[in-house]
Amino acid sequence: MASKAEDKEALYGYKSKEEELLARNIADSLYRYDAVATDRLSHLSELTDEHVKKFWEQGYLVVDEVLNAEEIATSLEALMDILYGRSKGSKVQFVKPRAELKSEEEVELAARKIYDYVDHEPRLKAVADHPDIMSAMAKLFKEGARLAQDQALLKPPTGGAEKPWHQDMAYGNLAYDQCVIGIWLALDPAELDNGCMHVIPYSHREGAVPHYAVRDWQLCDVSVHVERDVAVPLKPGGALLFAGLLHHGTPPNFSNKRRRALQLHYAPESAKKLTPQEYKKMFTNEMTGAEC
Repeated sequence: MASKAEDKEALYGYKSKEEELLARNIADSLYRYDAVATDRLSHLSELTDEHVKKFWEQGYLVVDEVLNAEEIATSLEALMDILYGRSKGSKVQFVKPRAELKSEEEVELAARKIYDYVDHEPRLKAVADHPDIMSAMAKLFKEGARLAQDQALLKPPTGGAEKPWHQDMAYGNLAYDQCVIGIWLALDPAELDNGCMHVIPYSHREGAVPHYAVRDWQLCDVSVHVERDVAVPLKPGGALLFAGLLHHGTPPNFSNKRRRALQLHYAPESAKKLTPQEYKKMFTNEMTGAEC
């Protein structure tokens, strides 16, 4: 008889050994784990003009603590309330039809993303409006900031999928005429073995790069400078701030640990959305016809 762990892996892990082997090959060949971000701020309140300059030079900034223990617990409680239907109005993306999910455990393990929650969940809106985050965004933009997107990204145990290398502004709702900034807030330990963020420093300087529909809407694998990959493990409450054109991704979660995070994007108040034609020229192969 299969163990509970084996049952869980069958339900929420990989459909076949071949699929798992492919995922492990991607994790091993498209990510590196020996270069880890060490230059960190303790708190956002420490952000200086020199840090702002460094952010725009390298494309990211790591902060050890943005959310305190109470804010972490409240955020997790809100996410679980959304998943289990106790909080209404937010949207959830599942990897299986919701009707097939019979228990709370099945619901949680099949959920990949929660989004559009700020208008429905005050506990998460409080994070999006966090004074330290808004102050940091104003310093980085040198003008006021407005929320452009709210998500929670869930990478469940034993099969949480890779998010391939990409630029966030290649997703149309974040395509502005000025660079947006994302903040990725860990609610669980985000570690090397459960899908922490990985970044390519300075890659935002290359500007918009065409994306292709491969495993996701992503950069072409062969164009990613894996040799420059820096992993960004975070403790709960820690954060990665990153430019919307920075190349970044997360490998699969093969561990038995959850990896839940909030991701918020902000745009400068003066920014305007790109037209569809401008977007195509910047983030697709429309101009070159090149294939991945």
